[in-house]
Amino acid sequence: MSQALIIIIALAVGLLAQRIALPPLVGFLVAGFAIAEVPALADVNFQPLADIGVTLLLFTIGLKLDPRTLFRGHVWGVTTLHMSATILLMAALMVIVKTSGWLFLAELDTKQLLIIGFALSFSSTVFAVKLLEDRGEAASLHGRIAIGILVMQDIIAVTYLGASSGKTPTIYALLLLLLIPARPLFNYVLKRCGHGELLILAGFGLALLGSVLFELVNLKGDLGAICIGALIANFKKSHELAKILLHFKDILLVGFFLSIGQHGIPSGDAWVLALLFTLVLLIKPLLYMALLSGFKLRIRTAWLTALTLNNYSEFGLIVMAGAVSAGSLPAEWLVIMALSLSISFIVATLISNYDSAWFSRLRPTLLKLQRDNRLPEQRPIDIGNAKVLVLGMGRVGTGAYEELCENYGGAIIGIEQKPTRAARLLKNGKNVVVGDASDRELWERICERHVELVILALSNQRETLAVIELLHKTGFDGQIAAVAHYDDEVLALQQLGVIAFNFYAEAGAGFAEHVLETLKPQNNKG
Repeated sequence: MSQALIIIIALAVGLLAQRIALPPLVGFLVAGFAIAEVPALADVNFQPLADIGVTLLLFTIGLKLDPRTLFRGHVWGVTTLHMSATILLMAALMVIVKTSGWLFLAELDTKQLLIIGFALSFSSTVFAVKLLEDRGEAASLHGRIAIGILVMQDIIAVTYLGASSGKTPTIYALLLLLLIPARPLFNYVLKRCGHGELLILAGFGLALLGSVLFELVNLKGDLGAICIGALIANFKKSHELAKILLHFKDILLVGFFLSIGQHGIPSGDAWVLALLFTLVLLIKPLLYMALLSGFKLRIRTAWLTALTLNNYSEFGLIVMAGAVSAGSLPAEWLVIMALSLSISFIVATLISNYDSAWFSRLRPTLLKLQRDNRLPEQRPIDIGNAKVLVLGMGRVGTGAYEELCENYGGAIIGIEQKPTRAARLLKNGKNVVVGDASDRELWERICERHVELVILALSNQRETLAVIELLHKTGFDGQIAAVAHYDDEVLALQQLGVIAFNFYAEAGAGFAEHVLETLKPQNNKG
């Protein structure tokens, strides 16, 4: 009975949040606070569900992670500088408030203030990855940079938690290096799992295996889940595994968001401090943009990365919980952190819903932060004599590219946001460049403007609509064609004057056409 009631409450509040243009996870946070006030539901333990959800999340991040990203200056450099500045800023802010004589802070010493600042210096991996996936931007440049920074933060958090717990990695931690030569075994198992329930079970098993092995040698299990994912990231089955685990991960993370609310309804002082910390969210993205721009990123990319990271983190809760357990902080700080985290998610969502409009208004000012030098992936793109652009070179985009080559020959070019995929297609003789379809500055980087047709083979309707809006704003007067997955999406595209292709509905027609074309030679022989 209690389980059914919890699901109904979570569903109802999630739908309400979606209705007011907030992501459902914000509703789940509110539902958690509500459930904590119902005596019959307050003792329900969401932690096992939450733990598995976070483990799966980190495992899927690993599946998409290119370890080389972590060693780039705009990832590790920005991470360390931003965290250091945030810790000092937060500590200084609390010292100023402390001088006012507020008893809630008066008894805290410098070490305690630094611990609080450290907990507030992280950004939420769960929230950022969900936001990027919902917007179809996980593989974009700013998405990859944000995920790289988050992984670096996770590594720092795991290192801190290990050190603060008094546990040091055992000598047997060196045996974890044996996971590297074990990669062929993992690949063999995944290949034998097919495409159904065995593959799902293998995904769960590998994620939990990494977590357990790291825990056994006194390392944080979360780091193990990321490492196992990264270890098998280049396998052919990895992409399919990430997709098949997507919805399982999402439903299990509901437990994580519900568990946050179980820390209880905050007091008045907690609300004041949480709102004070929320004001700092106005400073965090400015600092991110200044640092990212300093590392040769265009200001638009820096802006999107900064907004993705403009929140507080579940790792802050874990750090705070460890400090409370060790007696380093009063228990009230756990509630303050939970409230600050919840408010930051709401603020981050509201800002991200209007990021394009805000950037347009602030662009002249923000451009002053932009440096003349560029990273290689952000330099001008020469599309030559191309008359057709195919944005998104996955299976659908590559198929469209190959078909159109018969009519347009060399006057067609593909734009793909994943560098590894672009490199592979380029090696196979296709004319492909690296670019992010949703990047409003992409068109500034394209040297020529003689395109007649743009094919949008993107995986996300929201991203597709954003690109269409961008094309219209830049004065593009050619034809636009786009892929959709549902009838209502097709209708929305057609109303914008776009040639819409229903991937699911018309795939069957394409299959039948292929069969008939194949049978023609046989019939002619007969």
